[in-house]
Formats: sequence, structure tokens, C-alpha cells
Amino acid sequence: MEKRMLGKWDFGGSVIGFGGIPIQRISDEEGIEVIEACMKSGINFIDTARGYGKSEEVIGKAIAGNREQWVLATKSMVRDYEGMKKDIEISLQNLQTDCIDLYQLHNVRKMDEYEKIMGEDGAYKALVEAKEAGKIKAIGFTGHDVDMAERAVDSKKFASIQFPYNIVESQGEKVFEKAKKEGIGVIVMKPLAGGALDDGTLAIKYILNNPNVSVIIPGMDSIEQVKENASVPTLDYTLTDKEEEKIEGIQQKLGNRFCRRCGYCAPCAVGIDIPVQFLMEGYYTRYNLKEWAKTRYDALDKKASDCIKCGVCEPKCPYDLPIREMLDEVQEVMAKA
Repeated sequence: MEKRMLGKWDFGGSVIGFGGIPIQRISDEEGIEVIEACMKSGINFIDTARGYGKSEEVIGKAIAGNREQWVLATKSMVRDYEGMKKDIEISLQNLQTDCIDLYQLHNVRKMDEYEKIMGEDGAYKALVEAKEAGKIKAIGFTGHDVDMAERAVDSKKFASIQFPYNIVESQGEKVFEKAKKEGIGVIVMKPLAGGALDDGTLAIKYILNNPNVSVIIPGMDSIEQVKENASVPTLDYTLTDKEEEKIEGIQQKLGNRFCRRCGYCAPCAVGIDIPVQFLMEGYYTRYNLKEWAKTRYDALDKKASDCIKCGVCEPKCPYDLPIREMLDEVQEVMAKA
């Protein structure tokens, strides 16, 4: 497994990391098996978060007894000093460790959030104190907004930034270049564009070709996914002419108006699982799984047609998607199916 520097930090982490969001969907036992498969495959970087349900706790169980073999990263959405102090302690307990390698500010979207975080009673102060106390080794920044990521890089107060990057989302490339020059690591989230890309090997090869990327963290909830993702860095990941053509076709087809399934839009006021609506529509229209998608869509308790147009979901979307309009499109497609 290839290893890259995380900025100035030779942290010994694999270029493919384990994204900890999906592990909350499977049993603890299955989750432990997936993480054990990561170890066998050479994946030793783990990224999780306080907001990922039981993810931290399952990971803690899985690495108990071999903590020294892992590079652990987690993150918190809290913005204030006291809240971050509490979350750090919870993460340490959940992960069953005395020290977390990288603790990140999770999904910073707006300047007022950033100013609160960096203020006298902000979360950053708690992270600095935790680092001085040996509870964390480094402080990171995550988000979906280019301007905020650049602000984090320019501040030179973070060891790493975490940002979406994939075949159809290249808006972070200039920030990645600047981060590399400043000795700041780049962690890539959403390598499969939240499930919109169906060729995982091609998606990861595309990202590996960017020398400014330190770690890629695809979400994994099966041993098969671990094996597939871990195999890519062992291959010659130079893109062929045919793969370049396929990438261009994907970019033209998807554009930027699609759901990345991050789940930040939840909860819906009437109980619609919003990302699942777009997932089923995608399977129907893009992946030639019409009957399969239609059957599963019809079985949903709440469908796109149940949307009451309240709009509560839209301000929470980090990509500013017109969710209500897109749900109307899902309903139109699936009603004709």
C-alpha cells in the first residue's frame, strides 16, 4: 500500500483510508470484520466523526489491542470551547485510546462559524489545549466550500484540510496546490461523489494521479469494498485514453447538480429519506436498473411525492442543491416508470 506525507507530517498512513460513515449501517460484528479486513489489506488510516452515529464506538472495539497500528482521525461539529472539550473526551472514550492522531473541525460552512471557532471561546482553543496535553497530535479542518478551505490553508493553523474531490468535483484543485506548498495535508472525501459514480477503481485512479492528495477516504461497509479500494494503489494507476474518454463522458453527464448522499439535509419534516430518493432515481436513469429501482422506490414508506415544500432541508445542504425541485423531478421520473 502506497503511503504519502500528510503535508509536513510523515504520519505513516496509507494513501487509501477508511471512511467511517457507512459502518453505522451494519452490525458491530460486521463493522469489526470490515476494519480487520482493512488491516490485512494495508489500510491503516481511519476517518470518523462524532456525528457518525455509532461509528466511533465500533472502530474503538475493532482497534482495541492494536491501536499503535492505526492512524486515527475524527471530527466534531461543535463550535464552542466547552463543547469541543467535551467532544474530545467522548471521542477518546469511544475510540478506546489516550491519543487521537488528527482531530478535525467538521463541515465549517460560513465565515461567522469560522470566526466563532477561532475566537476566544471557540472550539479551536480547546483543540490547541488538547494537543498540548497530548490528547491529540494534530488539528484539521473539513468542509465543502472552496473559500472556507482556502481560508483554513491561509491561516496556517491546520495540519490538514478535508475536502470533496472526484471525477465531477474538481473545484478544490487550486486549494490543494496551495496546501501542498504550505505543507498542509489534503484528505479527499466523497471520492465516489456520494455514490453517483459506479466505477470505484476508475474514481480512485483519477484521484491518485493528483500529487497534492495525501489520503483518500472512501466509505466502506463490506469486505469486498475494502479489497477493491485497497487494490488500486498496487496497480499502475496511469489513466488510459479509454479511461480519459470515460471520465469526460461522466463529467458531461452528471455535471454538478446531483446528491452526494452526505445526509446533512436530514431529518426531513415528514420523514422522507431524501438521499435515497435521488439514489433510486439514479439507479433507474443512469445504471440500467429500472425494475430493481422501481420496486424499491415503490416500497419506500415516504416518497418524493410526500414532500410538503417546507424547504427546511435546503439551507443544510453543503452543495446548495434545489432539493424541492429535484424531488419533483424524482417523482416525475418514477411516476412514469
